[in-house]
Amino acid sequence: MSELDRRTFVKSALIASAAVAIPRELRAVARDAQGSVQWKRSPCRLCGVGCGLLVGIQGGRAVAVKGDPASPVSRGLACVKGYYAPQILYGRDRITRAQVRRGGALVQVPLGNALDLIAERMRETLQRHGADSVALYGSAQWTAEDAFVAARLFRGALGSVSVDTSARLHTASASAGLRSTFGLTGTPGSYDDIDQADILVLWNVNLAESDPVLFSRMLERRRASPSVRIVELANLTSRTSYAADRSLLFSPHGELAIANAICQEIVARKMARRDFVQRYVAFKQAPNEHRGSTDELLIEKDVASDWNAFVRFLADYTPERAQRLSGLAADEIRWLASLYGDPTRKVVSVWGPAVNRQSRGTWVNNALHNIHLLVGKVSTPGNAAIPVSGQPGGAALIDDILAHHGTPSDAASRERTARAWGVPLNKLDVRAARPALAIFRALERGEVRFLWIQATNPMVSLPNLARFRAAMRRAQCYVVVSEAYPTPTTDVADVVLPAALWIEREGMYVNGERRVQHFAQLVNPPGDAASDARHMIEVARRLGHGAQFPWPAAQSAAAVWSEIAALRGGPSSALPNAESLRSQPGRLWPAPDGHETRWRYNTEHDPAAERGRGEFDFYGHADHRAWIWLRPYEPPPESPDREFPFWFSTGRVVEHWGTGSLTQRVPTLHRAVPHAYVEINPEDARAIGVRDAEHVRLTSRRGSLTLEARVDYRSQPPRGLLFAPGFDEGALVNTLTRDDACPISGQPGGGACAVRVERVGRIP
Repeated sequence: MSELDRRTFVKSALIASAAVAIPRELRAVARDAQGSVQWKRSPCRLCGVGCGLLVGIQGGRAVAVKGDPASPVSRGLACVKGYYAPQILYGRDRITRAQVRRGGALVQVPLGNALDLIAERMRETLQRHGADSVALYGSAQWTAEDAFVAARLFRGALGSVSVDTSARLHTASASAGLRSTFGLTGTPGSYDDIDQADILVLWNVNLAESDPVLFSRMLERRRASPSVRIVELANLTSRTSYAADRSLLFSPHGELAIANAICQEIVARKMARRDFVQRYVAFKQAPNEHRGSTDELLIEKDVASDWNAFVRFLADYTPERAQRLSGLAADEIRWLASLYGDPTRKVVSVWGPAVNRQSRGTWVNNALHNIHLLVGKVSTPGNAAIPVSGQPGGAALIDDILAHHGTPSDAASRERTARAWGVPLNKLDVRAARPALAIFRALERGEVRFLWIQATNPMVSLPNLARFRAAMRRAQCYVVVSEAYPTPTTDVADVVLPAALWIEREGMYVNGERRVQHFAQLVNPPGDAASDARHMIEVARRLGHGAQFPWPAAQSAAAVWSEIAALRGGPSSALPNAESLRSQPGRLWPAPDGHETRWRYNTEHDPAAERGRGEFDFYGHADHRAWIWLRPYEPPPESPDREFPFWFSTGRVVEHWGTGSLTQRVPTLHRAVPHAYVEINPEDARAIGVRDAEHVRLTSRRGSLTLEARVDYRSQPPRGLLFAPGFDEGALVNTLTRDDACPISGQPGGGACAVRVERVGRIP
């Protein structure tokens, strides 16, 4: 098959199956909708898109899934992972009982005994080493209840700053970018913007594999309106590229240079909306540009700037210079600027974790928002800049209570929170919470002596993994892990608690467009499995803090939700009530008086915006303006050289989620992609002397890894770049990646690193 025919075939197949069909083995059950199967609504609990599902319950088990036609997110569709979601509950090696390590092996014990032991170790550690020596590393998959109980126990009752979640690895720079540009987290627009856009620009995000249902909405938008164009900027040719109208390749870490050059062109060609900028925008720059310590987040002090300074700043970012820095042709940059600057076209930009995983991830997010602010294409139907997190979240809702990465934002909020939590004011430490890597570095130094890991797999997902795996082996630290299945992280645990999954418990969570969704408990968890919140409450009571957690198990999700809503307060952050969420498939917050907000800061659509300020009120900042930041390009900490001549990047495949601990237990998904591999450009493969399905050894400055080489496979890397998915617990791709971090967000910057490649040959 010729290259042209192959691409045409793949493109057609992708468009036809962006959201895949119901698995064959579930179709017979799905047809029994009028029989004994009861269909119950639930959002999917894997990625952050927030698809709506109807789950078939029969005999106390989840037996089938179909898309929920009433879902405003997915409109009756689901991806392959969503359709197989019930099977993640029923893996053969499901952890159903508490386990304690004795004589080097984990043995089952009564749950009460394990909780007693955890409380005893926590009390002893607190007394001997202080509050910060007790740490919690939670999950991006947490519900709002999990996050709130964790904050109330560790930040409030215990006074520890050693608290973070795995969302730090995926979304921290996106959140920091939103907060520094608009003053608040949460996107200004919503997925509805996709349905009204004329141009969809995808910044280094392979949506066809990472968020296929969201991508299907884009394809449907183009099908319904053939003039719509999908433009992709990417480091390699992927399944998304085959469906895009135009795909532009650039080098890793080039986004900031490209974004600044687009702004430069918009200004130089007088395409900026000067009226919008003068009325609604302020210009800012940081007083210093140092990297800061990744153990202590850099809280920027903004310095006022102006239009003229911004124009002078942009003068250094001509398309020609950006071409040298990014590899994207100057003419392509000019063309992109013309799309953004065209007053007759509505533009939606979308980006994902690859943009955030940079040492200047917050700056890149600011620069992408700058483009939209410069042309006034924000907070109106069809104009939006949307960072897709890749992760669902409940923890984000706590942000407005404890701002600045977990530090109470001002004295009034600290006092209000302390009263609500029933703790002395001095228990709420004014220091910022330690970001994830800082917690593990503190463990490495012997400062963290007790670590509770919940529903995440850091012994696979952390960057520069060999460093932190070695630290876990050496450290004198007591480790508790709450999990549903054995993982490399439970392998290092002293205690393992059985965790409830998805519809085995009730909860609230928020998707990537600010949509709050409720999921009910539809089946019983196996054995002693329970929510992370419930286990923490039981430990809190053993520590003498029971009065601060008064909610009975049956009503705790709704009670906690009401308390979160009361603490957030005000129309700009108002949450829908629990009862309304039970009766419908999600509501966009803010939702004052139950009315959801599709376009924040727009005075026509946002009740919190003051109409007297004009069309927009960017109330997140005290000056009621959105901020354009002057963010200079900075080279990545590491680039290919003579010793390590290749770029190496990681990402996703559509069949698997996260580190694969759930999806690898679904037989069909495991058979489809059973192990990780590395994709190599055909010319590079010939130069190395490796053929398809042979093995190669990849080596970075941090470690080595042997993987199967795939040539002309799912993606097409350009010469000099390698790609590997990161879902395989048996092939730890993060052995190679860097552990530097954005100093503002604390998100690790190891999105791409330098490696060398050696042929190993075939391994039986």
